[in-house]
Amino acid sequence: MRSQDFDRLYLSPPHLGRHELNYLHKAIEDNWVAPVGPNLDGFERDICEFTGAGHCVALTSGTAAIHLGLRLLGVGPGDEVLCSSFTFVATASPILYLGATPVFVDSETTTWNMCPERLREAIEDRIRQGHRPKALILVHLYGMPARLREILAIAAEFDIPVLEDAAEALGSRYEGQPLGSFGAVGVFSFNGNKILTTSGGGALVTNDAVWAQKARFWATQARDAAPYYQHSELGYNYRLSNLLAGIGRGQMGLLEDRVKKRREIHAWYCERLRHVPGLVFAPQEPAGSRTNRWLTTVLLDAEQTTVTPEQLRLHLETRNIESRPLWKPLHLQPLFADVPHYGGVVCEDLFARGLCLPSGSAMSDMDLRRVLEAVKELL
Repeated sequence: MRSQDFDRLYLSPPHLGRHELNYLHKAIEDNWVAPVGPNLDGFERDICEFTGAGHCVALTSGTAAIHLGLRLLGVGPGDEVLCSSFTFVATASPILYLGATPVFVDSETTTWNMCPERLREAIEDRIRQGHRPKALILVHLYGMPARLREILAIAAEFDIPVLEDAAEALGSRYEGQPLGSFGAVGVFSFNGNKILTTSGGGALVTNDAVWAQKARFWATQARDAAPYYQHSELGYNYRLSNLLAGIGRGQMGLLEDRVKKRREIHAWYCERLRHVPGLVFAPQEPAGSRTNRWLTTVLLDAEQTTVTPEQLRLHLETRNIESRPLWKPLHLQPLFADVPHYGGVVCEDLFARGLCLPSGSAMSDMDLRRVLEAVKELL
């Protein structure tokens, strides 16, 4: 079959239900199309209720949320911020926004998230060099919970506040507690490819009421309390619109179903492809963790197959199926060529051997079988 014989099968497209339109229609009927309104307030309450966080500020993106979160933690010019190397660039870019420097830490092989041993090595070495880290950004990659107990203990030992990047992990849990609620600040993304979408958007959560108020203030251009436009601090145009928040309200009611579906898709792939030589489903879910399986990821074992991830990706493209390499480690990115990093062997190996398979929660049985057949054709 030629690729044009099939509709495009995307990696993780938006999946809307029937309730989003109710919130949008209501907003339009009531003329609440300005940046703030009842949907925005309601969406923030929904996120707090789901995560257990005390306060939520809905924003234009997860990147904006990381930016404001780092500013709340006091990060500024000349500071250093510890950060996972194995993540999307949006995790680290806000460090540069603030004139600070990222310090990248390698992954561990169990969850693919930040390695506690490399983290301790990085902290102790930076302190020896006179650079005590100002903050730590902890990522839950592909929705998989990091080794939180160990990492939080190390951060507490050195009195380093944690910003929890749960952009890919809404709906995931660690020891029963929702991700995003462990750090001083938590961050979510509602980009179009995420498990829950508002088209574009993000959120910052915290249990500190003063911080939440400050983040909301900065996100609305830091306008002072005055009858005219007065500004004493630098602010940003970061607030999520009331219309997009309406989409989010409709999506929140579907979140558990979406997590269930993505987990089922992952299990479906594993069951039917587990005996294919050279194909390894990883990372595995550790005891005490529950991942949302935002994306199903695989590794290719060079001892069992000569097929590379790029060859598999290109083969899937001939069937009009989108797949994607794992994140390229940030310490390998030209943007960060001169920043310090600790380790790198683990995430470099994962990048060299890994691929993300289509995982959208709207995938049909026919869609899944298209992927299955295409993978088996090559492997």
